[in-house]
Amino acid sequence: MKNITTTLCAALLTLSSTQAFSQEAKAGAAEEVKAEVKFDRELIVTCNDTMQFDIKAIDVKVGETVKITLKNIGKIPKIAMGHNLVILKAGSNFMAFAIKASAARETEYIPADPESKAMILAYTKLLGPDETDSLIFKAPAAGNYEFLCSFPGHFALMKGAITAK
Repeated sequence: MKNITTTLCAALLTLSSTQAFSQEAKAGAAEEVKAEVKFDRELIVTCNDTMQFDIKAIDVKVGETVKITLKNIGKIPKIAMGHNLVILKAGSNFMAFAIKASAARETEYIPADPESKAMILAYTKLLGPDETDSLIFKAPAAGNYEFLCSFPGHFALMKGAITAK
């Protein structure tokens, strides 16, 4: 019985370390892909516990590739005050998207239905205190591209626009 227990424990440790390594490898691979993408300009946007982005208006040139790094400088835990940055395609229905996003808890407030997915140009992951994430997008055409935090209720204050000219 002791041998079976020892063997089972060893197998579980191997499996869990393999899964952890696999997840770390996937995360590392995603970061490598982001690092390889060339961009014309980089912006840092901060967000905080008062539900504010420090930048609400961004001007870009059509075709310009922009990297936006979102930094959550707040201290309230992610479960109560998580933040992300979602850029919607020009002409998207901001309110319809925000309402669906508020109900998409399982997918960190990024709706999975085809209609909502079709509205998204780019987004960051949901961030807790002192976390950062980046997105890279290319302004496809002249127009206004609204952005928001899709955490429930945040879109009323945490919004802005990217104007491509």
